[in-house]
Amino acid sequence: MTVERDFTNKVVLVTGGTKGIGYGIAECFLKAGATVLVCGRNSPLTLPGVEGRSAEFFPADVRESADLDRLFTHIHQRYGRLDVLVKNAGGTPYSLAASGSARFHESLISLNLTAPLLTALRANALMQDQDTGGVILFIGSVGAYSARPGSATYAAAKAGVLSLTKSLAVEWAPKVRVVCVSPGLVQTEQSHLHYGDDDGIAAVSATVPLGRMAQPSDIGEACLFMASSQAAYISGVDLLVHGGGERPAFLNAASVNNE
Repeated sequence: MTVERDFTNKVVLVTGGTKGIGYGIAECFLKAGATVLVCGRNSPLTLPGVEGRSAEFFPADVRESADLDRLFTHIHQRYGRLDVLVKNAGGTPYSLAASGSARFHESLISLNLTAPLLTALRANALMQDQDTGGVILFIGSVGAYSARPGSATYAAAKAGVLSLTKSLAVEWAPKVRVVCVSPGLVQTEQSHLHYGDDDGIAAVSATVPLGRMAQPSDIGEACLFMASSQAAYISGVDLLVHGGGERPAFLNAASVNNE
């Protein structure tokens, strides 16, 4: 572990850190020596842990202001500081836009855009009072950059998170850096819900230029870098972690020059 990647004595909050990408992010920060707190609506069967150290779990629904107040009061009282917020909690089921009710779309905006803003506001309030400031890291999505049929509202919310990243980085500088990490396809315990069985997952993985989906640890390593002193002059930007992106569809459809 290099000095730049040493998070010993640092306090890190990972929202939605009890499963999937968030679980992998939390484990990466634990490996780097951080004290890690994860939150979620339901108590997990297992917590992120490495070498006898595990994350602390705090029950909270990030869509609820009262829960956020309790969460950040707990952080302030127990740890006295917060060095890194990773706002990871989010997601969407597959649903064509015209099939969703107004309430359905509002719930997606609440989880994927409003909650990140409200969580970041509370984190910034703590970090501005610290001599060393802090880092607010949003987990975005490559869906913010392209058409996403079946998850249009989610993608629009993630595009809003990118705009938040840029604006808050200006408003909260110089003490607080605000950055975003946007994953592409990530293989988690819920991949079958999005891509089907093993054959479906393999077929989707083959569309990625690097030949595989990301693992949660790939996203965690990117977060470690963005939150570290190595990235001390990086703020207001999005880091794409997508294995090279997607092969253009026209190349597969063309009858020439499609190798």
